[in-house]
Amino acid sequence: MENKATVEGTVKPAAPVTLRETIVQRSLWMDALRRFRRNRLAMAGLVVLAILLLVAIFADVITPFPYDRVFLNLRASTLPGVDPAHPLGLDTSSRDYLSRLIYGARTSMTVGLLVPIIAFSIGIPLGSISGYFGGKVDFGIQRVIDIATAVPPLLFALFLLSLLGNGLPNVIFVLGITGWIESTRLTRAQFLTYREKEFVTAARALGATGREIITRHILPNAISPLLINFSIAIPLAIFAEAGLSFLGIGISEPTASWGKMVGGGIGNTIRVYYHLALFPTLLVALTMLAFSFVGDGLQEALDPNRSQ
Repeated sequence: MENKATVEGTVKPAAPVTLRETIVQRSLWMDALRRFRRNRLAMAGLVVLAILLLVAIFADVITPFPYDRVFLNLRASTLPGVDPAHPLGLDTSSRDYLSRLIYGARTSMTVGLLVPIIAFSIGIPLGSISGYFGGKVDFGIQRVIDIATAVPPLLFALFLLSLLGNGLPNVIFVLGITGWIESTRLTRAQFLTYREKEFVTAARALGATGREIITRHILPNAISPLLINFSIAIPLAIFAEAGLSFLGIGISEPTASWGKMVGGGIGNTIRVYYHLALFPTLLVALTMLAFSFVGDGLQEALDPNRSQ
């Protein structure tokens, strides 16, 4: 009894928790967010994209007229600034040009977001399987990639659109299934880097299945370069849609598209009605520049080699 009391008497009270110990260690994502917010160009690009996204979402509320409404008023003019009801004038089909520019933002944002989602939905699973399992599986997937790379994406897109027809859904589908190669290669490279790491070996020794290792251990660590590549793929998809629409095989009438508006504004009347091609060209360039700034900001923010 005395020994027990003696032992209990030697127990020291718990040391008070210091302020330093109560500070939670900053996570990787919080550090990345802090670095991203310090990048002025990235923040400027994010503001521009937020404005364009709001314009695309609320296009029905913002536009003064429906994008497909044809005006037969003889007082209306194609030139901007002539008719107060049409600040940017009318297009060659007598439709309000400002309304079509606003609706064109919806088309570009829809294409820019959905096309990379489709492409990455194909590329990430293929790259994960190829990089993790290797062997014959990797060999087969790589040969498919070699065959797909040998076919120019634009020509393949033209071929598919000639079979499926024009229209926004078909353009999104065609660009999505032709843009999976880069995401597949990037995912495979990340899995080849991580599959022999210590934490993967430990998870495998504890009985984790291949699916669990892929989805719960390797993929979360490979998300940073994939996220950066996703941000870069968005403006490329917008530019590809604009190019197809410019050639007349992309978005069909009367849907508004910046690329189709550029194509319609280039012709014999461009010296007089130059704004028909200038305004959508500037908007496409502004959108791509904003996405490029955001992508560069993400690349710098998610770089683990940067100082805290």
